[in-house]
Amino acid sequence: MSGDVIDNRARNRFELVIDGVTAHIDYERKPDPIVLIHTIVPKEIGGRGVGTQIIQGALDMIRAEGIKMVPQCPFVAAFLKKHPEYNDLVAG
Repeated sequence: MSGDVIDNRARNRFELVIDGVTAHIDYERKPDPIVLIHTIVPKEIGGRGVGTQIIQGALDMIRAEGIKMVPQCPFVAAFLKKHPEYNDLVAG
């Protein structure tokens, strides 16, 4: 499994394509903070760590952009509890 997370601003989502199937995190830009609304990992690529990979990639891109985020998505919020090294990105 490999792939790079991209920021598809035209569709307001971070995307990761694995084996031709796209996982994504929908977001809303305010522009700062960015609100991470919902994570979708299609069943065809589920159970392979794709959710973790897309969240890490998205958070790394957010950090590089120098903005904050709001983890509205429960999956992202759960990830942050296990990975406190990203807590500096949480707005407010």
